[in-house]
Order: sequence, then structure tokens, then C-alpha cells
Amino acid sequence: MAKADAWGAPEGTAFERRKARGDGLAGNTRLIAEPAYRRLLAAEPLLRRSIPALIIIFLIVIAALRVLSLMNERDEVERDVKAVLGLAAGQMANAISADPNAAASGAIDLLESTSRQGAMGRSHVLVITDSAFKIIAVSPLSTGWQGRSLDSLVLDGQPLFMFGDRAGVMGVSIGGQDWYAAVSLTRDRKNAAAVLVPQEAVFDSWRKTVSLNVTLFVLTAGVLIIILYAYFGQASRAQTADRIYLEAHQRIDMALVRGRCGLWDWDMVRGKMYWSRSMYDMLGYEPCNSMLSFGEVDDIIHPEDGDLFELANKIVEREIDHIDQVFRMRHADGQWVWMRARAQVIDPEAPEIQLIGIAVDVTEQRHLALRSEAADLRLRTAIENINESFVLWDAAQRLIMCNSKFQKDNGLSDRDVMPGAARAVLEERMLAFASERRLANTNGPQGGATFERQLSDGRWLQVNELRTRDGGTVSVGSDITQIKLHQEKLVDSERRLMATIHDLSLARRAEEERASELVELNRKYMKETERAEAANRAKSEFLANMSHELRTPLNAIIGFSELMEQGLFGPLGSPRYEEYANDINGSGKYLLGVINDILDMSKIEAGQFSMDREEIDLCPLIRETVRVISLQAAEKSITVETRIADTMTLFADRRAIKQIAINLLSNAVKFTGQGGHISVRARNTSGALVLTIEDNGCGIPKEALSKLGRPFEQVQNQFSKNHAGSGLGLAISRSLAELQGGALKIRSIEGVGTIVSVRIPVKKAAPAVKAAA
Repeated sequence: MAKADAWGAPEGTAFERRKARGDGLAGNTRLIAEPAYRRLLAAEPLLRRSIPALIIIFLIVIAALRVLSLMNERDEVERDVKAVLGLAAGQMANAISADPNAAASGAIDLLESTSRQGAMGRSHVLVITDSAFKIIAVSPLSTGWQGRSLDSLVLDGQPLFMFGDRAGVMGVSIGGQDWYAAVSLTRDRKNAAAVLVPQEAVFDSWRKTVSLNVTLFVLTAGVLIIILYAYFGQASRAQTADRIYLEAHQRIDMALVRGRCGLWDWDMVRGKMYWSRSMYDMLGYEPCNSMLSFGEVDDIIHPEDGDLFELANKIVEREIDHIDQVFRMRHADGQWVWMRARAQVIDPEAPEIQLIGIAVDVTEQRHLALRSEAADLRLRTAIENINESFVLWDAAQRLIMCNSKFQKDNGLSDRDVMPGAARAVLEERMLAFASERRLANTNGPQGGATFERQLSDGRWLQVNELRTRDGGTVSVGSDITQIKLHQEKLVDSERRLMATIHDLSLARRAEEERASELVELNRKYMKETERAEAANRAKSEFLANMSHELRTPLNAIIGFSELMEQGLFGPLGSPRYEEYANDINGSGKYLLGVINDILDMSKIEAGQFSMDREEIDLCPLIRETVRVISLQAAEKSITVETRIADTMTLFADRRAIKQIAINLLSNAVKFTGQGGHISVRARNTSGALVLTIEDNGCGIPKEALSKLGRPFEQVQNQFSKNHAGSGLGLAISRSLAELQGGALKIRSIEGVGTIVSVRIPVKKAAPAVKAAA
């Protein structure tokens, strides 16, 4: 009984009846292949003459629309910038009103946080002033506005200083340049916050857009003129192009036939399908010139490989827009041919759905895959039944296959040896070897590697690893337990034979060894004597250098205190004595710091420095340390940059880590010039935390690097000789790092800068034993 397809067309017509009927698509093919240039040349002459005028009108309209769009874009840029300036100024004013101390101690932090939250660029300037509009904080510092009066810098901005937020965002003039500025006053009018940006920076990207649009318009106009010229010249070459097209079409048909590939076009609305000639050749049917119906194609598709009607419904209901399937189609001789069909909906939004695609004969590939699968199964069975352990890794050291003997020898479960498992992860899960030894390979490095491994149960394996041609590794392990037992017996027999000979030579060697020991003891004694003398000289030189460091603050303390006691400048409440008291306080603190460094170094040298290890969150500790030295850095306009993860922890002594950081940061600030830069970084590497402090200061001479960090050693050069100090900061830091199982390294170039790296183990470790100085 004849069937009806989804569109009601009868489907009972078979390919044989179509061949007998001799229907053809020759007329349709010629109609479709009709050259486009003939229809183009058949157009009205008036239409061809109007094309230049239409192109000119098109260019004028495009130019006018783009000019209006660019002017609107400029207005939007100006509105956005004013909104950002107003919001940022108001936010800073509200923050100062909520916390009056923020205008003094936290002004820089407030400016930086506002800049980050407002996504402002380098050209934005953020300012905090007092009630007289004197600038107390500015970002960036490179403006040079610190300490100047804002109202004297800004011209034509009096409404901003009088009304604040109510004046909005105004255009002002600074140094002869046009700026946008917004000023917001605090509620008590004791402070003001201002945000400014040059108009040149605001409209820089807009000007680039204008330049780009003008360029594109000129290029477009030129291209259209070229196209217009080519349009009139194309007609004369269309006939030649059509001939070339037909020849190319014939070559494509031949290539499709030779490559066993076919083209097909499926009209979903009409339920008709067009096949190229190569499709008929692949299936052994006589080509027909008419379109095929839905039912005729469905009749030759294997019923187990899918339902063509269901697939058509999914496409019509817009559930899918492409096809990529492998199925069988019946050949003219009755055999089944494997085909892979790929197709795509030409226009998913069009009301009439039409697919166009390609079909490839993959019968040989399918048969090859089945044969490969059978061969792979035989290979796996053979590998599983051998007595040796076997494992194969790919070029990326990921598991391809292994046998159960390999699993048993290494204590791995079936879930562990899934294909694709990384070798490093798998080796971590293996049972630990009692011993392992690599043997020399007679074939050289290219011959692979051979290992002798003793398993935890006492068995011995000889493992041979070879490289495959694709870069992978194959490993075969043979049980050599019996061989090792025989070898041990032979070695034991040889050992007993050699024992007698060895006993005879012991007496003679004893005398030689005693003589060698005396020589070695004498050499060690002389070496230790030299080390003791060197340490004594270093301490003597240190004490000689410290005499100036200790006497200078003591003389200041004694001298200023005698002046205050004698009252030479009047009663003690006078301002002159207040200056003397500050000098006495500073000298005392400096002297206390020098003595503390000496005492700390002495405790460490004597082994009396106690370590209290605990889990430390590094980021807050470093931030606290940076705040301690921030005042010293600010006095020299030094920027301190920290790049430390928020969740970085280590197991160490908090006081020691903090002292290390303070010593290194203080040295960096001390030896970095005005306007310098200090970078603080931390990272985890190989189970340890590496803290790196880098500066661009005076640097250290290459010949002096070996002395740095030694107790009671000081290094002076032309850059650092004017900086007072005990010189024990690096020695204390290095000793504290070594007490926690770490190390301190210094890299420096004189005149360029210094990098100090401290390595501390992250996990809990046994305390390091400090060597004698």
C-alpha cells in the first residue's frame, strides 16, 4: 500500500519506476544555472543610469546620520564624565563627614579607594582640602599640587567653592587648559573633596572615533566609486565568467564522484529533495532529472538507523537547525551503504525551511573501525594474559592501558586506572617501593630506562621503559625475585671469602688511618682557629664602628639635658627647650634601637631566642608592617606597592616574621631616594613561601654582597655611608629566617636597586640548627 508523506504527497513511487518513466531535471538545472549577468543586462537602461545618483544620495545620507550620531555620542561622553565626577566628589565628602579623621590620617587610602570604585583613569585628579581649600591630599602625587590652594589653581570656578554640590560639574581652566571639575563640601564645611579631569583626556577617544569615521567614510566612498566603475566593466566580462563557472561546475561534479561525496538540497515545505549526480552514482541508481519525494528517500534508509519523518518534524518545529548523522542506505544491488550526512538550514528565520548539505560514503571507514576494534580486543586480551606487568602512557604522560598485573603490583583499584589518568597522580596512589635502583642501559639514552624495584611484599621487579614513536612510554615489569635471591647468595659467599683478606689488611690500614686522622684534626684545628680570629676581628671592628653610633646620641642627650638643667635660655617651658626635648627623645629612641639590635643579635648568637610557631595569615601582617613604615616612606615620597594574595598562610613565629619584614622594609626606605618605588610580593613555591622586597635605591657593590647578613659586619659605600644605623638589620633577618628553616638571599646592582628574598617553609618544620659564627 502506498504511503503519504508529511505534506500529503504519495510516496509509493520507487526508484525503478522513476527510471522506467525517465523523468528528468535537465530543464530545471538549465534554469537554475542561467548566468546572472544576462538577467542583469536585461534591466532597464534608466535603472543603470540612476545607480551613480543613488550612490551619491546614499553617501550623503550616511554622512549626515553619522555626524548626528557623533554629536550625540559627544554629549553622552560629557554627561557620563560629569556624573562620575559629581558622584566621586560626593562620596569622598560623605566619607570625610562620617569619619573626620579620614581627612588627616586616611586621606591617601580614601583617594585610592574612590579612584578604584569609580573606575577612574590616570588623567583623573582627586583632591581633599581643608576649610580654606588648601590641598592636604592629592592623587596622583605627580601633579605637584600638594600644599597649594585649590581656588588659586582653578580659574572660573568660584561657584564650585561657594555652593559645592549645588554648583554641579563645571568647566574650569587650570594652567591654560580646560578641565571639568566637581567640588563637594562636608556637612561641617571644614573640608572639601574635589575631582577634576582634563577635557582633552575626556574627549580623546571621541576625537579618535571622529577621525576613524571620517577615514571610513572616505574609504567607503572610494570603494563605492570603484564598485561603480567595476559594475559597468563587469557586464563585458560576465560571459567569460559564465563559461568559467560552467567548467568549474563540471570539475566539481567530477571531484564529488571521485571522492564518493554527494550534494543534496531538501525543500521542507514541498517535501522534495534534490540530489547531485554523484549521489546517484554512490548508490548505483540511474540519475533522474526530477526532484525526489520524501517517501522515496525514506524507503532506502535502514529502519534501525533513525526515522526520517521524526527528523523532519524536529526541523519544522525549529527544535534543530542542522543535521550530522551516520546511517545506512540501500544500494541498487541490495547491499547497505554507510553514509554520513551533514546539512544546515539556510535561513532559520525564513518562513519556508530549506536544508542544504553533503553526504559522504563512510562504508570503508566503518568496516575499518570494526576491524580495528576486534584487533584492539585481541591485543588487550593478550596483554592481560602475560605474566609481566604492562602499562602504556601517551606523549602527555596520561594512561592509555594497563593489565591487572600492573594494578596488583602497585595496589591500584579499577577506578584509579581509568584511561586518561595523569601519571603523576597515579604514582602518588601507588604503594611505596621498598627500594629502587636505575640500571645502566647498554643501548645508551635512546634505548630507554631500566629499573630494579623491590615491592613492599619483598618481591623484586625489573622494569623496562621504552619510548614509542609518538612520544609515549611503554613499561614492562618482570618478576626477578628468584634471580635476586641467587644473586644475594653469591654475594654472601663472596663477602665471606673477602672477609679473611680484609682482616689481614686492617692492621696496616689502622696505622695509616690514625696518621690521616691526626693530619685532619690538625687541619680542622687551624681552620677553626682562623674562624675564631676572624669572628673576633669582626666584633672588634663592629664595636669600633658602633662607638660613633652610641656616642653621638649619648652626647646629644647629655648636652641638651645639661642646657635644660642650667636654664640658659630661660624657664623650661620655652619653645627652645621643647626642641631640645624632641632631640633628646629622638636620640634616646635611636640609641634604644641600636641596643635592641645588638641584644637581639646576641640572643640569636647565644641560642636564647625562643620561637613560638603558629599559623599566620600573611596579608594582614604585611599590611600592618607597611603601615608602620608608611610615614617614613611618605616623607621621601616613596610609593610602596604590595602584591600578596588575601588567603596566603604559613606556619611560623609571628614576631620573627614581622621583625624580618620591618627590618627589610626599613632598609629599603632608608636606602631609596626621593620619589622612589618599593615593591612587596609573596608567592608559594615548592612548599615554601617566598617574600620578596624590591627597591630602586642606591644598591650594593658586588664585592660587598658576600659580607651582608653576617653578624657584626657593616658595608659602607658612597650611597649608604650617610645613613646611620647598627648594620644588624640584615643579620637579624637572616638569622630569624634560618631559625625557622628558611633562608635569605640578596641581589643588587649598585645605582640600580636591591632585591631581598626570604624563603620560609609553609608547613610545620623542625627548627633549624644555627651554625657557629
